Amino acid sequence: MKTEVQTSSANRPVKSYRCGNFSGAIWANEKQMPEGMVSFLTASLRRSWKDKSGSWRDETVNLRKNDIAKAVLLLNKLQEEMFFSDKEGDENE
Repeated sequence: MKTEVQTSSANRPVKSYRCGNFSGAIWANEKQMPEGMVSFLTASLRRSWKDKSGSWRDETVNLRKNDIAKAVLLLNKLQEEMFFSDKEGDENE
């Protein structure tokens, strides 16, 4: 059985934030379940950059509520490893 998830009307986020070349948004969604329509929130994290030819590029990761804590924990661990490693060459020190 295929289920369809719909985002809120006008496909606009409930809330959005920006920090440098990163942006995040919270989306209201609805999903038809056997017991009726269910509403839930998801988040998206987007990174934008210009490639070598000067064209804007971006990539987006969509997260469910329970995914966010896992992503934060993983990012903190990666940051810790990078800060405490002996390797040089951080492009944005």
